[in-house]
Amino acid sequence: MEKIIKLIEEIKSYKTNDELELIDQQTMLEFLYSYKAKAFDRANNIAHFTASAIVVNTNKTKVLFAYHLIYKSFAWLGGHADGNPDLYQVALKEAKEESGLNNLKPFNDKIMSLEILPVMAHLKKGNIVPNHLHLNVTYVLIANEEDTLKIKEDENSALAWLEINDLDKYVNEKDMIKIYRKILNRIGKN
Repeated sequence: MEKIIKLIEEIKSYKTNDELELIDQQTMLEFLYSYKAKAFDRANNIAHFTASAIVVNTNKTKVLFAYHLIYKSFAWLGGHADGNPDLYQVALKEAKEESGLNNLKPFNDKIMSLEILPVMAHLKKGNIVPNHLHLNVTYVLIANEEDTLKIKEDENSALAWLEINDLDKYVNEKDMIKIYRKILNRIGKN
């Protein structure tokens, strides 16, 4: 429960960018108060918490994106909380697993973005995953682009360091470009 309380405080202290983020922030807090530990369980078919990482190179001129099998697009790294309310650690773990990078450093350990993302029904490992929402918390990590990358074949088919100004060429989910740009603006790039 202590980690959930810590996350509630982090979400409360997050400085929203606009009215949508404010609404998402309030919704996430209400969901946490209502569902507590069940908010971090992907078995919750209404919504559950996820954590994402925007990984930038040391010069902050490129982002490391994976070509995700489900979304058929280059996208940030991240995944389900699976019971862990320490979403920074979830983002770090997922970024390491999906990229093969072990020397990821925090830009800072603060939340860089909040968003509620709709997920359409799809098949995963032969099972139907119904429509639901991801209550997503995003962090920024820094990596050396010279380090060796390793594809996580059950989740992505490619990894690439993309020039920040070229995201439109690689991201097929046009709604996500706005989110990526918002985060990159927060770190002073874009």
